[in-house]
Amino acid sequence: MSSELEKMYRGEWYDANNDPQIIEMRIKAKDLCFDLDHLKPSEMEKRKDVITQLLGYYPENLELISPFICDYGHLIHLGKNVFINSFCYFMDGGSITIGNDVFIGPYCGFYTANHAMDYKERNSGIEIALPIHVGNNVWFGANVSVMPGVTIGDDCVIGAGSVVTKDIPPHSLACGNPCRIIKQWDENQKSF
Repeated sequence: MSSELEKMYRGEWYDANNDPQIIEMRIKAKDLCFDLDHLKPSEMEKRKDVITQLLGYYPENLELISPFICDYGHLIHLGKNVFINSFCYFMDGGSITIGNDVFIGPYCGFYTANHAMDYKERNSGIEIALPIHVGNNVWFGANVSVMPGVTIGDDCVIGAGSVVTKDIPPHSLACGNPCRIIKQWDENQKSF
């Protein structure tokens, strides 16, 4: 029989609210986020240490502005030269993979968790976490929400306030609620 944590890692329905192992992991990550958010920006070495404990590694040339929150930490995979502005939330019950040279504006959220439509199942605490993938050279304006299972291709710009519910192909300007492609360009094109 699979544990709830194994089900979570496999992207199956799992009990996120009543399993002691999952709850303990979430509390540990929340404590580390709290510690990070209470360090001064000038305390760079201490901040690096907390981020390393939270993620399990330290991403190359990361700039993470507090406050920041996530559920587990170790399911977040950041490329090099990633900028994460203040008040971002990574709901990482499923993996969140961010490519290289990605700019994430303030108040952005990456939400892998999805809940049952049937209220009895939903109230029982089960959920499913679907991975989010973001390519290289992507820019998220402020207040963007990325929903479970979404992939955003390389070289995209996602406009402020967007709710991304479906995949966005590479080289796209997309915005809105729900997020829609406004313009696409050739990867060799300098501007659009």
